[in-house]
Order: sequence, then structure tokens, then C-alpha cells
Amino acid sequence: MLQIGGLIFLFVAVFGGFLMSGGSIGVIAEALPHETLTIGGAALAALLIGGSLYSLKKIGGETGKIVSGPKWKPADYTDLLCLLYLLTKTMKTKGLIALEKHIEQPTESPIFKRYPRITKDHFALAFICDTLRMMTMSLEDPHQVEAAMEKQLEKHHYEALATSNALQTMADGLPALGIVAAVLGVIKTMGAISEPPEVLGRMIGSALVGTFMGVFLAYGIVGPIATRLKAIAEEEALFYHVIRDILVAHLHGNAAQVSVEIGRGSVPSVAQPTFQELEAALESIPPEPA
Repeated sequence: MLQIGGLIFLFVAVFGGFLMSGGSIGVIAEALPHETLTIGGAALAALLIGGSLYSLKKIGGETGKIVSGPKWKPADYTDLLCLLYLLTKTMKTKGLIALEKHIEQPTESPIFKRYPRITKDHFALAFICDTLRMMTMSLEDPHQVEAAMEKQLEKHHYEALATSNALQTMADGLPALGIVAAVLGVIKTMGAISEPPEVLGRMIGSALVGTFMGVFLAYGIVGPIATRLKAIAEEEALFYHVIRDILVAHLHGNAAQVSVEIGRGSVPSVAQPTFQELEAALESIPPEPA
């Protein structure tokens, strides 16, 4: 809702100030359709030329995040800590054989089934299971495992930023496209140089709407949207960093609760449970059925 309110305030501030200064909205309204076609169409065409089908699909699928915010909520971080506590505790107390049944078929695992939101995230599920699978294959060097996990995180983060990068590129080009539209308007005006001053003035005003629209769209709408999506991607990436920190801490020989406490330190402050809240969540986990 904050973003919707910001968008409304943007239009009120810009166009309200214009009207208060004595400007006529009629000139802008008259030029708006063809300037929108020129600037918006050119920006979309540039996005199609310079983008990929993957990035275009992501733009359509991630626009809802602008309002809803990051996917992972405080409860999800607590669930993740509990899930990794159960997995590392199982590995510590029952051995690798007991763990294998959970990581080979996680959708059937009684541990993973307790946390459906995490299980539905394909990367989180694969990231946990693949890392634990490496451990069961006797790859127990914490530095090697951490390096392998870092590569996966870098790849995933690069892909997660595809939408914000594409929109930021569009925002960077919009002012120049606004100038293109304005130049076309000036060309049209020069072709009608014999018209009276009031007609020429209206045509020049219409041409300058193109420059205004390019800058307005770039810095008022598209640029902030790109920044918002990048911030969301950065925050969502921290969820997977918690997984890395806990599993690496486990490989260093720490007890399950200590490893989870180390991971708790990587949780974003707005979603971080307190030590007491995490302890209560761990104590409330029902025992695994025999």
C-alpha cells in the first residue's frame, strides 16, 4: 500500500504543482496519446531487443512484489531455523542413513512436510537437499562446501536480479527516448513554420511533453520500481544465506542448536526472532513419529 500511496502522491505533487503555477493540463492531455505511443513503444521495443524471454517472463511474474514485498516473512525464517535444526539434529544423533530418506524424497519427508512454504520453493528445497547430499557423500570440508554453496547463491542471485536490471536499463533510456519524441515534435513544428504564433506555441508545447514524459517515467515510476524489485531480491537472498550459514556451522562440529543460533544472526532484523522466541519454537516442535 505504501507504493500505491507514493504513486498517487507523485501525480498530485507533479501535476498539482503544474496547475497551481497556472499551467493548462489540456496541452499535456492532447499530446499524451501520441507521446505515450512513441516513448512507451520505443522503450518496450528496446526491452524486447535487448532482453531475453526469461527476463520478460520474470517481469510479468514479479510485478506483484512491488506491493506485496519480499516473499519470506518473519514466520518463514522461524520455520527455516526449525527445519534446519531438525535436519542437523537428525544427522548428529541418528547418522547419515537416517537423513537420506528425508533428502532423497523431501516431499514425502515428515520433517519437510511440516514446513510447506519452504518445500514449495524449488531453490530452497534443492539447496538444502543437495548440500546435505554432498555431506552424505563424505564431502565434509567446511570450506569446500561453503565455496560450492556460494556458487549456487551467486547464480541464483544473478537470475533473481534479471527483472530489476531490465527495468533499470529501461529507466536509463527513457529520458533519451523523451528527447527523441520531442525532436520529432520540433520537426513537425518546423514543417508548419508559416502557421500563426499561437499555433506554433501549442505545437512546441506538445513537443516538449515528450521530454517531460521521458524524464517523469524514468525517475518517477520505472526507476523506483526497478530499485524496489532489486531491494526485494536482495532481502530474499538473505533467506538462502541463513541456510548456508547453518549448514557450514554444522560442518564445523557445532551442536544443532548452536548452528541454528549462528544462522539466526543472519536473519534480517525486521524478521529476526529473539533468542527466547527461537528457543520456544524449537521446544514446541512435536516429536517425530516412531
